Amino acid sequence: MKRNILLVEPGYKTKFPPLGLMKISAYHKQLGDNVKFVKGINEDISYECYWDRIYISTVFTYNWNITVKTINFYKSIVQGDITRIYVGGILASLMPNELSIETGITPIKGILSKPGALNDDNILIVDKMIPDYELFDDTPYEYALIADSYFGYSTRGCPNKCEFCGVKTLEPEFIEYKGIKTYIKKIKRKYGEKSHLVLFDNNILASEKLERIIDDIIDLGFGKDSKIGHINQSGQVSYRLRHVDFNQGIDARKLKEKEIKLLSKIALNPMRIAFDHINLSKIYKKRIQLAAKYDIRNLSNYILYNHQDKPEDLWNRLDINIKLNREHDLKIYSFPMKYIPLDAKDRSYVSSPQWNWQLLRGVQRILNVVKGIVMPGEDFFYRAFGASAEEFREILHMPELIVMNRKRTPQHKEIEWKNKFKSMTKNEQSELLEILCTSNTKQKLLKIIPKIKNNKINKILDLYLPEEISDEKQMEIFN
Repeated sequence: MKRNILLVEPGYKTKFPPLGLMKISAYHKQLGDNVKFVKGINEDISYECYWDRIYISTVFTYNWNITVKTINFYKSIVQGDITRIYVGGILASLMPNELSIETGITPIKGILSKPGALNDDNILIVDKMIPDYELFDDTPYEYALIADSYFGYSTRGCPNKCEFCGVKTLEPEFIEYKGIKTYIKKIKRKYGEKSHLVLFDNNILASEKLERIIDDIIDLGFGKDSKIGHINQSGQVSYRLRHVDFNQGIDARKLKEKEIKLLSKIALNPMRIAFDHINLSKIYKKRIQLAAKYDIRNLSNYILYNHQDKPEDLWNRLDINIKLNREHDLKIYSFPMKYIPLDAKDRSYVSSPQWNWQLLRGVQRILNVVKGIVMPGEDFFYRAFGASAEEFREILHMPELIVMNRKRTPQHKEIEWKNKFKSMTKNEQSELLEILCTSNTKQKLLKIIPKIKNNKINKILDLYLPEEISDEKQMEIFN
């Protein structure tokens, strides 16, 4: 008997499609069930049919509120029969007890790597299923690269046990070789050839089978400078470069000449590499220089901040990339990533005493302007982030409206604020920062300004009173 299966991804923003739900869809379609996908809360879905099962995916723990709200909504659809609801994914695996208390549903932890993981009497393994690339065809939802990329894993897990990483819980067993050739060929036969290969391996360089994995990738048609033909609207064949993307990043500590040489044999673009702490500067520079030696020129760099660092460390790491770009003719795109603990239910975490609300808010406002990406260009970087680590810290003190409205040439409001700020002593600047962190709305500032006796602080606070700039205005910044 066919069952009606509903797959739900909560309404948060995601770049990539929910691979787990794509595999669950393939699993149920192989069993002959009807499958439907929805994003977020769908008020009309309860009237469509009787849902035998509802699967709800989860991602980051800081999406806690929207995830719980989504689960509780679909609980109302099953009218108390919560055995029909299955919840899994990252948040569900990292905080299963808290989620169970909040929703009454016991989530599935980890990956579905064994038969019977979904309480069915068969030998099918969900994690080994070929993802259902047609799952989103009848929906308005679009995901990056879904139409033109193979998604998968060449390894699973990671032998490292980094305290800020959840992989040790999500994928506790390190599998150093999965053999992707058969998997990719099945996707190709069923859904057609894709241009690119996206692998979600957590630590590809930890595998002793790296050379074998690279050979597999080359055999699949993703060697360096490989191209794929497409028929354009005029009926002619045009060719474009293929890309291989180890999306979770590469461990710089393991990236030595042997590994770089192997990676240079495939169409790696970009090479994603983490630069999590300023103490890694020496080894990081050496690895980037090796990449340049083997003609790997497009890189994507994750930079963790608000962890065991300070604002100046963030600027210095970004500046290192700017200099490496110039010295070795590279294009390193930096992605600063705010550290949030694995059990955080929102994004509000502050790693004090080096960071505080105002400094983190300042970083986020700059990143909003640049869409989260620090581009390789020098002029733009030094204007947006400051010409030095000291100027960067100063910028983070600025009123939000001034930060968001800065042009390439300083305007009178920015000049006025700088003159007032630089006239203050270090103690006065510290007092200003404390006020901004505790009175972080216009209403609070209006109440506290009359109570400030220091004339310098009182006058500079007037510049913090305008309303925040709207998100729509952000596109105009730095033009």
